[in-house]
Amino acid sequence: MKKLILSVAIVLGGLTTMSAQEEQAAPAEQAAVAQDVAAFTEIKLEEVPAAVTEALKKAYPDAVLNKAAVNAKKEYQLVVKVGDKEGALYADETGKWIQK
Repeated sequence: MKKLILSVAIVLGGLTTMSAQEEQAAPAEQAAVAQDVAAFTEIKLEEVPAAVTEALKKAYPDAVLNKAAVNAKKEYQLVVKVGDKEGALYADETGKWIQK
C-alpha cells in the first residue's frame, strides 16, 4: 500500500512540474518572436525580389519604399511611407504578405 501511495505522489508531482514548465515557455516564445523581428538585415532596395515589389505596388500604389531588410527565412521587412504615415510591412520572397 505504501508503494501505491508513493507512486501516486510521484506521478502527481511530475504533472505539476510539467505544467509549471509549460507556463514558463509562453514568455520565451514571445521573446523568440521579438528576436525574429530584430533578426532582419538591411539590404539595398534593388535586392528586393520583383515579386515583393510588385505585391507592394498592387496593394499600396501610393507607397514609397524607404528601406528593406531580410531575415534567414527569406522574409522581407519593407519600411514604407504612404502620405505622411510610415510603417513596416512583411512579405515572403513570393510577395505573400505576412503578419508580424
